[in-house]
Amino acid sequence: MGQTIVTDGPVFPNLCVYLIDQNSERQNYLEHVIGFVEGNLRVVSELSEIEPPSQDEGTVCVALFLGVDMALDQQLEITRNLQEKFPGMPVFQLYDELSGLPEKLEGCDNLIGSIRIPSVYDDLMALIHKAQVYQELKTSDVQTTRPVELFRSLSGSSRATRRVNKMIEQVADSEATVLILGESGTGKEVVARKLHFHSVRRGKPFVPVNCGAIPADLLESELFGHEKGAFTGAISARQGRFEMAENGTLFLDEIGDMSMPMQVKLLRVLQERTFERVGSSKTMACNVRIIAATHRNLEEAIKNGDFREDLFYRLNVFPIEMPPLRDRVEDIPVLVNDLIHRIENEKRGSVRLTPAAIAALSHYRWPGNVRELANLIERLAILHPYGVVDVSDLPDKFRPLGDLHEMTQLPQVTIEGEEPGTTVNAPRLPNDGLDLKAHLNSLEQSLIQQALDESDGIVAHAAKRLHMRRTTLVEKLRKYGLQRQTESPGI
Repeated sequence: MGQTIVTDGPVFPNLCVYLIDQNSERQNYLEHVIGFVEGNLRVVSELSEIEPPSQDEGTVCVALFLGVDMALDQQLEITRNLQEKFPGMPVFQLYDELSGLPEKLEGCDNLIGSIRIPSVYDDLMALIHKAQVYQELKTSDVQTTRPVELFRSLSGSSRATRRVNKMIEQVADSEATVLILGESGTGKEVVARKLHFHSVRRGKPFVPVNCGAIPADLLESELFGHEKGAFTGAISARQGRFEMAENGTLFLDEIGDMSMPMQVKLLRVLQERTFERVGSSKTMACNVRIIAATHRNLEEAIKNGDFREDLFYRLNVFPIEMPPLRDRVEDIPVLVNDLIHRIENEKRGSVRLTPAAIAALSHYRWPGNVRELANLIERLAILHPYGVVDVSDLPDKFRPLGDLHEMTQLPQVTIEGEEPGTTVNAPRLPNDGLDLKAHLNSLEQSLIQQALDESDGIVAHAAKRLHMRRTTLVEKLRKYGLQRQTESPGI
């Protein structure tokens, strides 16, 4: 789609807002606010005066603000006609204290919100950004993007991710048995599917089976199949997973949960490449590549007598250790991008995250790994459809502990000063390194907050202290969610 999911703030190139409203006070107010962010407001009386959104010079944020003083059936007709003529253009209902809360127009998919005038600047900018996200999604060509089902949790350029991808490249085209190790939610099945996708068996079946989810007394039948009458309830013959995966790949997930008797039977199949259905004496040959995975420490399980040592060495031909998400936090922006992309392709809406929100997620420990991140992104897309999520919008447990000042502090080290015989204190890089981008974002937030506090919240004075333009500081306030609750545009 070529769009940026992790956003740096409400940058609106070629911003254009259309307005159908007979209230002159609301017209003047909205025109003043849109002009403040270097956009333009076009007051129109009918749809024929609205031009289609142009994509010639980047993303053009176009939206229609609709006054609620007109009759409900008239509003309904306008929004439905607009939906047919310009399906990517969002509509917002505009109201004030006199008109009161508007009645929602049922059946209008492009009506995505309402706002009271006068408004808080932060609220209005968030609404316009929501319109931008909505338009990007509705007008983009999702068919040109790469398949959404492939390899989501292997996105990223961290050293750990590059190492895993390199190992996959090395072993994918061989027939070696692969054992994938790692915590739950790190993407072990993703690795298995990628191994199959890049092997000579691509195009043949990829058959997964969760050994921990199937009762021990049924797992043999599940893997090898059974004949009619082999046991109570076997009313017909049934293929097992080995037969289904013939000439392809069999993925044995949670192999560490397999019972000891079943381990013996699996070991025989791996050694002899033959098996018998339950209730049959006919030996069947199998041509299947085995990929196994577990979150358990199999070497500890061997010591405890819970896993066979010979089976372990049969499976552990080429081990791949999946890193937990906390060890690859630099991949989080790319993963967020991919996960939002998947939601969009599945027509389940969209959402954006600010750099500050991404920085906050980088401080979280992620016990559920990529699966937990995927669940969070889906939840945010439901809570903030087409919206922009900042740190304050994240659930409490994903917000970093401590204030911004504490987050920006690094250990100190004494070094020689510029003058002979002098020393100065300088930040020391922690032993385990740091996320430089997140640290610089935190430092910037801390300095901006200090400037605001020392300027009694007056943005113009704070901008002077920081030696930057007032409009630049306004955008940074929006980026970090630091706005004071004042009415637009007098901040």
